[in-house]
Formats: sequence, structure tokens, C-alpha cells
Amino acid sequence: MIVEIFPSGPIETNAYLLGCAITRRACLIDAPMESAERVMRRAEELGLQIDMLLLTHSHWDHMADAALIKARLSIPVYVHRDDAENLSRPGADQLPLYFPIQGVQPDGYLTDGQKLQVGQLILQVIHTPGHSPGCVCFYLPEEKTLISGDTLFQGTIGNLSLPSSRPDLMRGSLQKLAALPFDTKVYPGHGSPTTIGAERWIARSQENF
Repeated sequence: MIVEIFPSGPIETNAYLLGCAITRRACLIDAPMESAERVMRRAEELGLQIDMLLLTHSHWDHMADAALIKARLSIPVYVHRDDAENLSRPGADQLPLYFPIQGVQPDGYLTDGQKLQVGQLILQVIHTPGHSPGCVCFYLPEEKTLISGDTLFQGTIGNLSLPSSRPDLMRGSLQKLAALPFDTKVYPGHGSPTTIGAERWIARSQENF
């Protein structure tokens, strides 16, 4: 498995280039501002063909380059249905936009438990509402890897005070992640990787939220 991280945009949002080392097929997870050219250039250097763009959620900092990437690569874009409106109409989530962002129509909707194939890699969608209603994580059980978006960071979780946040649902989402193997490596939407074992506090999330 190939994992390349591209912190991008004004708040250093992580874009992930995830590739199968055997087939050279790949996907892009999240598309922050100023990530597109870097990601596409790196994919070419690695001989990877990007087949799809997957969004952990549709806050502006995670999807600002989505329209550009879709147009340049002619690939489908997928998001959870509960976050789809803000992808097609940025600002619908009532977050302030400090610069114009082009919306894009999703080509399909991610659902809890759905399995996606990238070469020989299998990604399982885990719906983790809380930070936004349509937040998802992508879990690769064979590789013990989780792309957690803004659901889980090193030592903390995504902001629950945003207009579209669902704090009442975050406990259940964290319980799903707490059930994963302790040695699962976690790649968050911002900041450095961690592991489920290092974030054992999420198993006690009922006490914390």
C-alpha cells in the first residue's frame, strides 16, 4: 500500500493519495485548497492512476479543489448523502467562505458498511456523524489503516460547535472507532498520524462528552 500525505490550504488540511503498490491504481481522499496540482504530479511520478475522489465530509477545507480534480482527471466524486448539499452548493452548511469555491455534483453516495476497491485494496466506509452529519472514515482492515477525516485527531476530535455539527451522535461514532484493533494506524484530516491504541480515551467517550 502507498500512502502519501499532502497538508494543504490555509488550515493545513490533509489530502491523501492512497494507492495499490501491485496494480498502481489509486484514489484521492479529500481535496483541500492548493492540493490538486501537487497530488496529480506525485501520482504521475509514482506511476499511479487515480480512479476516484472520496470525501470524508464536505466542509470547504476538505473539498475546495474537488471540482478542479474532477475536471482534470474525469473521475467520479463520492460523499455521504448527508453532506452532499454542501458539496454542490458550498456554504450551505453555514460556514463562512473566505474565497470563492466551485461546487461539484457528487457522482454517488457513500454509505455505512460500503466496500470500495482500489486495485487490490479494500476500503470500508464507516459513517461517523458528529463533526458534520455526513462524516465518514475509510478503514482498510487488511492494512490496519484508518483515514479518519475530522472525526478523530491525535488526542482530540473534530469541532462539535459548527452550525451543522451533530454532537449528540459523536459518542456512537467514537465507539465504532474504539472497536477497531489497537494497532490500527490513524491518518487524520489535520495533523500527524496516530493509532487507535494511542487514543484509548475514545472508548470512554461516554464519560467525556
